[in-house]
Amino acid sequence: MVQQVTCGIKISVETHYEGSFYKNYRIQYAFAYTITIENQSKDSVQLNARHWEILDALNNIETVNGEGVIGKKPVLKPGESHTYTSGCILTSPFGAMQGHYEMVNFTTTRQFQVTIPTFKLSAPFAIN
Repeated sequence: MVQQVTCGIKISVETHYEGSFYKNYRIQYAFAYTITIENQSKDSVQLNARHWEILDALNNIETVNGEGVIGKKPVLKPGESHTYTSGCILTSPFGAMQGHYEMVNFTTTRQFQVTIPTFKLSAPFAIN
């Protein structure tokens, strides 16, 4: 598990290899990741958007931007957390993801970014 705290918001990430399959005559590797967003600050916050950079071992980079996470824009009061699971497909058996969340502080109405720490994606058979 990797963890990082930015502006009082703690991000924890766990990953899991889901398996492989063929699509358009190319092998694809599926990974799941579970993220917990914990509000350790004294203010209520809301997650509004996400930005991802997904890198595979073949130096392919995919950038993903979107609203919320899995269709939600969670509001977190101090001490609350939100956990969700999502996934990605790579063209190699290992890679990495990193990014940030766009959030707003309800007390100050200030928008801020929360770093999602870089985490590795690796199929167990690909590790020496």
